[in-house]
Amino acid sequence: MAIVEVKVPQLSESVAEATMLQWKKKAGEAVAADEILIEIETDKVVLEVPAPAAGVLAEILVGDGGTVVAEQLIARIDTEAKAGAAAPAAAPAAPAAAAPVAAAAQASASKAGVAMPAAAKLMADNQLAAGSVSGTGKDGRVTKGDVLAAVAGGAKPAPAAIPTGVPTKALPQVAAPSVDLGQRPEQRVPMSRLRARVAERLLQSQATNAILTTFNEVNMAPVMEMRKRFQDKFEKEHGVKIGFMSFFVKAAVHALKKYPVLNASVDGNDIVYHGYFDIGIAVGSPRGLVVPILRNADQMSFADIEKKIAEYGAKARDGKLGIEEMTGGTFSISNGGVFGSMLSTPIINPPQSAILGVHATKDRAVVENGQIVIRPMNYLAMSYDHRIIDGREAVLGLVAMKEALEDPARLLFDI
Repeated sequence: MAIVEVKVPQLSESVAEATMLQWKKKAGEAVAADEILIEIETDKVVLEVPAPAAGVLAEILVGDGGTVVAEQLIARIDTEAKAGAAAPAAAPAAPAAAAPVAAAAQASASKAGVAMPAAAKLMADNQLAAGSVSGTGKDGRVTKGDVLAAVAGGAKPAPAAIPTGVPTKALPQVAAPSVDLGQRPEQRVPMSRLRARVAERLLQSQATNAILTTFNEVNMAPVMEMRKRFQDKFEKEHGVKIGFMSFFVKAAVHALKKYPVLNASVDGNDIVYHGYFDIGIAVGSPRGLVVPILRNADQMSFADIEKKIAEYGAKARDGKLGIEEMTGGTFSISNGGVFGSMLSTPIINPPQSAILGVHATKDRAVVENGQIVIRPMNYLAMSYDHRIIDGREAVLGLVAMKEALEDPARLLFDI
């Protein structure tokens, strides 16, 4: 018997632990070398754990949903066994590796029979004793559905407790609800690590930044005309369609060069001015919001930007974005317009000091030279940290973006 250990890959310095998602193989099943066994979610990315060797998955030490740390032993592969055969008893794990597993098992056991808040209230309403309802939820927790099933099955109220001399609060004497709660289902799902991390950072941003938002409107007709004129040739030459986001990125870089404080960040009592332009592009994914970075966006062509955005979009959908692709950034762009948003006040992505919000382009009546005309208009919103960015720089920066979009030739001559 030759045993190969499967361990959690190295996590980034800022990530202390991760969550096991779902095993793609069961114990006793054959695995091929480099076949993905499980995905592990951190608060930034999802990491794939491949099989280090071909063989049979002899033992799984940490199940779905378990919490793990870097280099922790999570499974063993027998390279000499045959699939379907009884897996040999695996050697006991080293104490250091076994400790987290034992702790997880103990924590799981302690949760068995615990009623979820909605279930606990329903048990109290029906005078059901704790432990009288079997739980089918995660780790054996009792759900509202379990209580409803027990009530429907004729579960009896708990007998009166024998006084012990310790004052206790009597359960409320409430009649069983007559409304069919099965028609009003609820589902309690824990936040993913990414969602929890996003929530933490958004609250941090609002708590530490003096956020103010300035607005402007831009006539998108010149960009749309240029895009229509060169779309076919551009796609034939570069193998990718030219979208609007590359124009917004170019316009943002154009403005950041003019007003460097928009590209700066706060570090304690210092203002850090960045001599490079790393633009974060907010992307919605099945796991939540992610912000991959366009490194040195000032040196990228329109085609480079479009290709990179398409690559990031595909990776975000598949959960393949790496930590290095989402680390850093000096300015961000959030495009709610793709979902139909008309106006919003984006929240700064710390430690950055400004973010541009782009919205849906709609035909609107505007006044030009005293005449009412129809133009495709887009409302731009830029949130900024008023601690280091004054209204003058913020407004002029947004005006610079507007002017660049309304006269794209400015981007060629940097004026």
